[in-house]
Amino acid sequence: MSAVVSKKKRDRQSASQAPARHSGEGRNPGSVTPSRLENGWTRVPLAKVGEWRGGGTPSKTNPAFWESGHIPWVSPKDMKSDVITDTQDHITEEAVTNSATNLVDAGSVLLVVRSGILQHTLPVAIASRQVALNQDIKAVRPRKEIRADYLALVLKAHEREILHRCTKTGTTVQSLELPVFLRFEIPVAPPEEQPRIVAEIEKQFTRLDAGVAALRRVQANLKRYRAAVLKAACEGRLVPTEAELAKAEGRTYETGEQLLARILADRRKNWHGRGKYKQSAAPDTTNLPLLPEGWTWASLDQMAWSSAYGTSTKCSYDGAGPPVLRIPNIAAGRIDVSDLKFATTNFSMDAGDELMPGDLLVIRTNGSRDLIGRSAVVRTQFGNMVGYASYLIRFRLWKSSTLFDWVGSIWNVSFLRGWIEQRAATSAGQHNISMSVLSAMPIPLPPLAEQTRIVAEVERRLSVIEELEATIAANLQRATRLRQSILQRAFTTRQ
Repeated sequence: MSAVVSKKKRDRQSASQAPARHSGEGRNPGSVTPSRLENGWTRVPLAKVGEWRGGGTPSKTNPAFWESGHIPWVSPKDMKSDVITDTQDHITEEAVTNSATNLVDAGSVLLVVRSGILQHTLPVAIASRQVALNQDIKAVRPRKEIRADYLALVLKAHEREILHRCTKTGTTVQSLELPVFLRFEIPVAPPEEQPRIVAEIEKQFTRLDAGVAALRRVQANLKRYRAAVLKAACEGRLVPTEAELAKAEGRTYETGEQLLARILADRRKNWHGRGKYKQSAAPDTTNLPLLPEGWTWASLDQMAWSSAYGTSTKCSYDGAGPPVLRIPNIAAGRIDVSDLKFATTNFSMDAGDELMPGDLLVIRTNGSRDLIGRSAVVRTQFGNMVGYASYLIRFRLWKSSTLFDWVGSIWNVSFLRGWIEQRAATSAGQHNISMSVLSAMPIPLPPLAEQTRIVAEVERRLSVIEELEATIAANLQRATRLRQSILQRAFTTRQ
């Protein structure tokens, strides 16, 4: 494929291959003489491990550079695996000839030199085929006495030190300071020892990967079990129903339909809004699941005193006004006030407009479809008047802590989540669910006593799930540390 590169292009590449002259890496980054270690090991500056190349981006406005392109063009978004077999974007041979990108051969070691991800990790991969490079990628073709897989592992073993010593400060996007990076020294084993080191590391990694895969499977199973618990809760299969208990005990009970009638009568009696009282519409139950005996369907509007959009007042961490809850404050169905912002002006808030127990906050607009409709119920009384942002909707639920818990517990059940996603609108990359649509959302309503038992059982089971999930997360972190420990033992102890 490299034969398509014109002589002019090859001359330009040849002149740019020396690290000191390519992409401003410095005048002589490879001037450090390799130092000898015991047992035949040497310490070599990265400038001396092979031939380095950078890349570039062909013009996005030239279709001849991109349409029908078959050459993989590597950018940071492709650096998610240890081996690059293909990329999201492909370019043409004409793009290679007439732009700053460069082709590198199979077996080259690639690494990200400019990306926000460098705050946490140094992505390294080996190209399994000839590829072109984005300007944020550097590639090195190791000299013959250094294996590509050995070099990639050494770079990952020294990841923390490289990021600490070679990262530029004061830049908008995290990047490596290339002259410093190319002077960084790595331990190089004798050629005959490198295959044994790589093989042993890969053997240990294979065992570790098997353990991680098992943990991931358990994570997935717990996620499915969580969904099954919520589904069973909404189908009356988690605890004995009130109808069953009443029949067995020879007593009567308040059905969900009678409870809804009591809620609606209470709403009408205590109506203090403007204008004539308007009866809330019942939900459309077409295609909804059948409910257990004693249950009924109620719309969200039927179970709420009122609903309202939040304030559009600007907020900041040092604002002088009242605190305002935002999307980050709605986490896992709970109100999280650890990341609180305040209104920059002391906007007026009428009595009763502040958040209080029983308020259901729902995310109505966001760029992520997964966040639309996510909610949290306010369960505690805030010490000060607290507002909420305009991309949240507040539904003030009927005054029953049992109902608060019930709605909060079942909100993310699959069919309710599907109901929201089917009705969310999309415009200009933003997803939105309106107050009027949410008001018609159908909620299964069991008798109050049954709600209490179901919520208690849901919380018991979910607490077990959360404990297991925390254990799995800790073990996954331990696996990450163990992977780094394997590399440390293989390389850094040689220094």
